[in-house]
Amino acid sequence: MLLSPKRQLRLFLLCASLSALVAHAQGTANSEAEPLSTSVGAWDASGQLRTQWAQPRVADAGPLAMANAVQAGTAVVATPGATAEAELRARGHGFTSVATVQHQSLQGASAQNAQVQNQSWMNEVYASHDAGAWQFSAGKKIVSWDVGYAFRPNDLVQQEERRTLVSTTSIGRPVLTAERFNADSAWSLVAVNPVNTIDALGAQEAALAARAYLRDGAVDWHAFARAGQHTGASVGAAVAWVASDAVELHASARYARQVDSKAMATGSQINGVLSTNPWQASRLQDVAQALVGGTWTHVSQFSVLAEAWWDGSALSDDQWDAWGARNAQLQRFATMGAPASAVAGNLAWQAEAFGASSSLRRSNVFVRASWVQGAWTPAVDVLYTPADQGQAVSASVVWQGDRMQVQAGVRSYGGPGTAVMVQLPTQQTAYVHANWSF
Repeated sequence: MLLSPKRQLRLFLLCASLSALVAHAQGTANSEAEPLSTSVGAWDASGQLRTQWAQPRVADAGPLAMANAVQAGTAVVATPGATAEAELRARGHGFTSVATVQHQSLQGASAQNAQVQNQSWMNEVYASHDAGAWQFSAGKKIVSWDVGYAFRPNDLVQQEERRTLVSTTSIGRPVLTAERFNADSAWSLVAVNPVNTIDALGAQEAALAARAYLRDGAVDWHAFARAGQHTGASVGAAVAWVASDAVELHASARYARQVDSKAMATGSQINGVLSTNPWQASRLQDVAQALVGGTWTHVSQFSVLAEAWWDGSALSDDQWDAWGARNAQLQRFATMGAPASAVAGNLAWQAEAFGASSSLRRSNVFVRASWVQGAWTPAVDVLYTPADQGQAVSASVVWQGDRMQVQAGVRSYGGPGTAVMVQLPTQQTAYVHANWSF
């Protein structure tokens, strides 16, 4: 939900005023490590101030790099920049709201290309009613399901992006929910995006989703179902088993009659330099997704997470082969005297393949190792795609204080020259992030 500039300013001033008030209260009356939420009557308010600096390194391979090589400035690339955010939470009288105000300053190749952006949005704003074992809610709400870390086949409502550099509060979906809980079981029925039209795609599609949960000793069982307005029915299941104090295992699977995707036109339709984008919305039929994984934690707080998954909604090997052939064909046209602007535009369209699915390749392996040492947590993770031997390697360190958290890291993409990850627009990103909760 975007707000007008005037409302953005009011919200920002409200966040800043609350921050100053809480900071004053902290300095004068609260020196213990307690949450700094503020209560006024039946209302509770809290929040977070965040700042981040990111330094990306643009790829010298891939369709966007080719497009800019043929004609500079064709494709927008990531630039270094700083982001500051204020997040305010308020809850009371059955209402919950989470709002974020963001200021972003991005460097450009010249002073004229530098960008300053101010925007704000509502992460959540909903009303809820507690009727004993039943709870009802309506509004914009974060509803995240499933048991995986790097991939969640049954995240049927939120469908949030996984493995972001830094985790922040997601932006919820418009929902109507009815939930029932007891000590060992729960079920939920959710109307997602109830007022969206049938043209809405992906996570914006109107749908009915349901989840049932049962705890049986050390095992958690989950069952899922979804009926999308145009994608139809899908069903899924997940299980998480705490096998011992050190080992946890989990698995998840889903079958969908149809899913939204993107696909390039085939055959003679894509020969030569085109005047329209060949990448269009499409629907895949009979899609299967599955994940298996587990964690092992030593008494020293050293832990390893490993997951492997198959994502049938990603582009197939044949589609990626055709994509690579098309990139090579367009490069040849550039050397044969074809209009540079047309060739560069066609190359830029090829980057739409990166957004066809949450996974680039259908088969994936993910491993993460971390070690908690007091306030410090260093971690290293690797995402590997066996089909083309692509790799995404991330290294980070987090310092956690009572209310302050500081983290820094770097993520790099590598592999053979034909690997899809090597052709992503950004090949490396270094970052420093700090947040203060109040």
